[in-house]
Amino acid sequence: MRTIHAAPLLRHTLDDEPTPGGAVLIVGNRIEAVGPLDELVAAYPQVRVRRWDGILGPALVHDGPLPPAPTPRERVHALFRLGVGAVLAAQLTDPELRAAAVRNGVAVLDSPRPPALIPTDRADLAAFADDGTCIATVVAGRLVHRRA
Repeated sequence: MRTIHAAPLLRHTLDDEPTPGGAVLIVGNRIEAVGPLDELVAAYPQVRVRRWDGILGPALVHDGPLPPAPTPRERVHALFRLGVGAVLAAQLTDPELRAAAVRNGVAVLDSPRPPALIPTDRADLAAFADDGTCIATVVAGRLVHRRA
């Protein structure tokens, strides 16, 4: 299934200046294209478009202890509320926590990597409000968090 995610501003990496009118086309769990929303909609007119406020960009890589919560599943979902799509393996020493992360599609990394929106890469992205709060998180092409 193809989905276009769009926002008023898009950044390809966390260090990039946001550019207006960008969007990301996702097919399955991969990024198929990144470009201007109008061009993607013209090329794929039947595709569902999800529009988010704020800035759309790559999901974050979490490199510290996971937020506290009563269960491993809730600890993983706390990451999604922060816009996280990947976590360092060193933070998942508890087998139940690691299993919850993997079951929910979190990328488990051996070492940090700078997040980026790159065609053919895994579709991990997030939308953030101007104040930095996460509006939505997509992990491996699946919407896992949406602020109410």
